[in-house]
Amino acid sequence: PGVPRHTNRLIKEKSPYLLQHAHNPVDWYPWGQEAFDKAKTENKLIFLSVGYSTCHWCHVMEEESFKSKEIGDIMNEHFVCIKVDREERPDVDKVYMTFVQATSGGGGWPMSVWLTPDLKPFAGGTYFPPEDGVHRVGFRTVLLRIAEQWKENKDALLESSQRILVALQHTSEIRVQGQESPPPAKEVMDTCFQQLSRSYDEDYGGFSKSPKFPTPVNLNFLFTYWALHQTAPEGARALQMALHTLKMMAHGGIHDHIGQGFHRYSTDQHWHIPHFEKMLYDQGQLAAVYSRAFQISGDEFFADVVRDILLYVSRDLSDQAGGFYSAEDADSYPTTTSGEKREGAFCVWAAEELRALLPDPVEGATEGTTLADVFMHHYGVEEAGNVDPMKDPHQELKGKNVLIARSSLELTAARFGLGRGQLSALLQECRQRLSSARAQRPRPHLDTKMLAAWNGLMISGFAQAGAALAEQEYVSRAAEAAAFLRTHLYDPNSGRLLRSCYRGKDNSVEQSAVPIQGFLEDYVFVIQALFDLYEASLEQGWLEWALHLQHMQDKLFWDPKGFAYFSTEAGDPSLLLRLKDDQDGAEPTPNSVTVTNLLRAACYSGHMEWVEKAGRILAAFSERLQKIPITLPEMARATAVFHHTLKQVVICGDPQGEDTKEMLRCVRSVFSPNKVLLVADGDSTGFLYHQLPFLASLERKEGKATAYICSNFTCSLPVTSVQELRGMLSP
Repeated sequence: PGVPRHTNRLIKEKSPYLLQHAHNPVDWYPWGQEAFDKAKTENKLIFLSVGYSTCHWCHVMEEESFKSKEIGDIMNEHFVCIKVDREERPDVDKVYMTFVQATSGGGGWPMSVWLTPDLKPFAGGTYFPPEDGVHRVGFRTVLLRIAEQWKENKDALLESSQRILVALQHTSEIRVQGQESPPPAKEVMDTCFQQLSRSYDEDYGGFSKSPKFPTPVNLNFLFTYWALHQTAPEGARALQMALHTLKMMAHGGIHDHIGQGFHRYSTDQHWHIPHFEKMLYDQGQLAAVYSRAFQISGDEFFADVVRDILLYVSRDLSDQAGGFYSAEDADSYPTTTSGEKREGAFCVWAAEELRALLPDPVEGATEGTTLADVFMHHYGVEEAGNVDPMKDPHQELKGKNVLIARSSLELTAARFGLGRGQLSALLQECRQRLSSARAQRPRPHLDTKMLAAWNGLMISGFAQAGAALAEQEYVSRAAEAAAFLRTHLYDPNSGRLLRSCYRGKDNSVEQSAVPIQGFLEDYVFVIQALFDLYEASLEQGWLEWALHLQHMQDKLFWDPKGFAYFSTEAGDPSLLLRLKDDQDGAEPTPNSVTVTNLLRAACYSGHMEWVEKAGRILAAFSERLQKIPITLPEMARATAVFHHTLKQVVICGDPQGEDTKEMLRCVRSVFSPNKVLLVADGDSTGFLYHQLPFLASLERKEGKATAYICSNFTCSLPVTSVQELRGMLSP
C-alpha cells in the first residue's frame, strides 16, 4: 500500500491490536499517564476504545469509523482518545465492562466508553455504525452530542459520573456476609446439575439454543458430578450430557475438519456456522476436557480429538522459543488478489472447488462415484452452499460450505458400498488434499502476543493429555512452555509473574519498555498448569515454583476483610475498582480455579492454612453458589472437592522402574476429580520429603512399587497390585 498517510503513538507499542490502529487518523494514546495528563491539562473528555486483534466487529468499526479522516478529526478535536488491548489489560477492560453491562444491559467488543478527565465513566456502548440508521444512533452523532453536553452541562456530567461510580462500587462488592462457612456441597452440586440439565439441548448438546459456546467449565462440572454419582440415574445423565455435547462439537463446523482446532463459538444451534477466530484458551481447555472424556469412556474418538487440537496448536500457535500465541483471526483475504477481507474465507469451500480437487473415481463404489461425491455427502456439502442466509448477514459466505460431519462413518460407508476402514482412509486422503489447497490461500492474521494466563491453560492441556493418553511428547511440550514462562514471563528478582511478551523482529521474544505485571488470572492458571505438569512429569522443580507463586498470589491479591482474591493488585490509581469476577465464562473465573489450586497446594506442602483460604473463598461466594451455581460451575465443582477432601495417591518406587511406571499408568488412566498424585522416590533430601515429612515413613513392600491412599496425611494400608489400586481410586 506504500507509505501510510497517518502514524500515531501506537506505533511504539508491542500489542498486535494496538499496532493495527497505528496508522488511523485518530490521535490514539495507549492507556497511561501521558493520556491522563493531557485530558486533565486540556480539560477534555476521554474516549476509551477496548478490543482485541481477532475481534470481527472491532475490525468493522475501525474500517468504518477510525479510518475515516472526518470522524478522526471530530475525535481529535473534542477527546483524548485511548486504545486498549483487552487481552493485555484485562483489569482496565473489566472495570469499564462492568459499567457498560450495568448501564446498557449488554456488553461485548469493541467496547466504547466516554470518561471524565479523572477516568470516571458516564456513557458507553459497544459497536456503533458510523452514521445514524433506522434503529441506531451513528458514532459521529454520539461524539458530537457528548462533546456538546460537556460544553453545556459539565457539572451535571461530573456529578452523574460520581454517582455511577459509587453504585458500581456497591454492586460489584463480593464479601463474606456474616456467615463464615462454605455452602453445603450436595445442595450446590445438585442445584447446578438441575440448572444445567434444564438448559441442556437434548438433540445437539450444549446449554443454549444459539449462539453456542464450548464452555468447558460446564463439561468439567458434569464429569465431577458423574464421578460422585456413578451408580445413580443423575450420574448417568450428567455423563451422557457431557459426552454427547463433546461428540456434537467435534462433528460440527465449530471444529476445523481440515486445519484442526476449534473456532470460537457457533452462531446456530447445530454447532455448524462458527465465528471463525481460534483462541488459545479454548484449545487449552478443550484438550483437557476431551482428555477426561477419553479417560472416562475409553473411546478413541475423544483421544483423536485431543491429538487434533494439539497438532493445531503445535503447528500454528507455537513460538519457536516455546511459548504459545494468543489467537488466529476470523477474517482473511479470499485470494491473493482480493481487496477486502471476509470472515471465514480461509476455511470455507465452494462445491465446484471440491469437485476439481477430488475428481478421482472410488474403487469398489457404485459406478461413477468420485472422491468428491463421498466427501461432500459425508460433510454436508451442497451445490449452492450450506450456510443459512440468516446466519450470514453480510453475505460473506454466500455459495460456500462450512464442513460438518452430517453422517456417521458406518452410514456413509453403507451408502457407497465401502468398508469402514476404506472410507476412513479415503476421507483422510481428501482432507490432506484440501489442507494443501488451503495452504495456498492467504492466512488470517495471527496474534503473536504471549500471555501468562493463556499459556498456563495450554500447558495444562498438553500435560493432562500427555498423562491421560500416555504420550510423552505432549508432556515434553508442556515442560518446554513452562520453561518459556520461567524465562520470559517471570521476574526472578521480584518473584513475580509478568502478563505478556511478544514475538519481535527475527522471531526474538520482546518485552514492553514497562512490562505489565501479572494479574490474578496469570497466577491462578500458571499455578494450575505447574501442578498438572508435576503430575505428568514428576519433576519436583515445577511443584516448588508453583508453591512459591501461590505465596506471591496470597500477598498481592488476597482480601483479608471480605475474603477471596481481587483480580488486580492494590495501588494502581488509574483503576477505579478492585473487582472479583463472579462468573465462569469462556475461561473459568480465577477464584473458582484457585479453590482447587489451594487444596492441591496444601496436599503438596502440608500448609493447612491454604485449606482454610479455600473455604473462605467458597463462603464469600456462598449466596451465588446456592442460588445460581450455573454461573459458577467450576466453583460448584470445587465445593465438592473441598468437602470430599483430596486423596493423596502416593506411589513409593523408582520413577524409572517398570513396576512404578505401571502404577503411574493406572493412576493417570482413571478419572478421579479428588486426587493428587505424588511419587516418593526414596530421596529424603528432595523437595517433597522436606515439605511432607510423613513420606519418610512410607516404604515399598517386598521391594515392589507400592501405593498408599492418604487423606490429611493419614495413609491406607499399602497396595502392590494395580487391580487393587484401580479399585481404590474411584471417588
